[in-house]
Amino acid sequence: MSTVSVIVPCYKYGRYLEESVGSALHGQDGVDVRVLIIDDASPDDSADQARALAARDPRVQVLVHPRNRGHIATYNEGLLEWAEGDYCALLSADDRLTPGALSRAAALLDAHPEVGFCYGHPLRFQHGGPLPEARTEGRGWSVWDGQWWLRRHFERGHGCITSPEVVVRTKLQRQVGGYDPGLPHSGDIEMWMRLAAHADVGYLRGVDQAYYRVHGANMSTTDFGGQLDDLRQRKAAFEAVLARCAEQIQDRDELDGLVHRTLARQALRRALRAYDRGRTRQVPVEELVEFAQQCWPGYTRLPEYRGLALRRRIGPGVMPYLQPLVLSAVGHRVRERLWWRTWRRTGI
Repeated sequence: MSTVSVIVPCYKYGRYLEESVGSALHGQDGVDVRVLIIDDASPDDSADQARALAARDPRVQVLVHPRNRGHIATYNEGLLEWAEGDYCALLSADDRLTPGALSRAAALLDAHPEVGFCYGHPLRFQHGGPLPEARTEGRGWSVWDGQWWLRRHFERGHGCITSPEVVVRTKLQRQVGGYDPGLPHSGDIEMWMRLAAHADVGYLRGVDQAYYRVHGANMSTTDFGGQLDDLRQRKAAFEAVLARCAEQIQDRDELDGLVHRTLARQALRRALRAYDRGRTRQVPVEELVEFAQQCWPGYTRLPEYRGLALRRRIGPGVMPYLQPLVLSAVGHRVRERLWWRTWRRTGI
């Protein structure tokens, strides 16, 4: 029977611990689960609630920090110093696993020793709202070459994983090391990339592996300033993994240029939307353009920059009213260009 070590970092989230820890211990048939709750010097009764859970179930251990060490140090303590199972998972105290999530992940990892970590679809739920119904009958799994998986995500320029849905091979986790203290807000993206640089990646198809709670504490990128911070943090994460895994990543220089061009385009798109929605006073448009310039020296040749230049000429006061006309004209030009290319190639 495979063993899974689940680390539950907690800071002032004691009220959620029973649900979070319970989701890891119950409904996970066929795996031997051990849980460590690490309370990071919470000023409330979170530590007491953690100890109460441990008193009721010998599979639960508790570690309480005398002073706050921060989430990165807490993660690394659990993953690198405590985890002893075949596999390990990091589960925030306010999130949950779905029934059978660890069982399904362990089955994939058992069957494919070349896979370093696996994940599935996470279900988001609003704080205070009901849990959506989870899919627990899967359609098998996919195993992707780590280098292929890396390229896909360098092309997209963002992470595809929220975190609680991931299970990692403990041996590989220790090999690649812990989370980077220099990336407090995007260390998870860098971690998945680093793992994929060393091993293949598994995906559980057609199932929901975890519940991710959405509330004010984890919605910082929805405000306008947070969107720019999000871009900066992702840039730092991709640059960190390129530097750290230079020998493992194939076509490193190509991927470097690819992700920086992608991030430049994403920044310019956010500037475009500010004009389209009449929010140029709230959105840091010039800072977004400056970020694009830092990412990609040829940013002025990107189609998004040309679209932004057009909107600047029109003006932020008029643009929201003309947006449908501009988009229609752009769409017509795109269709016309595609038709011309097709005709030249096929004559049809």
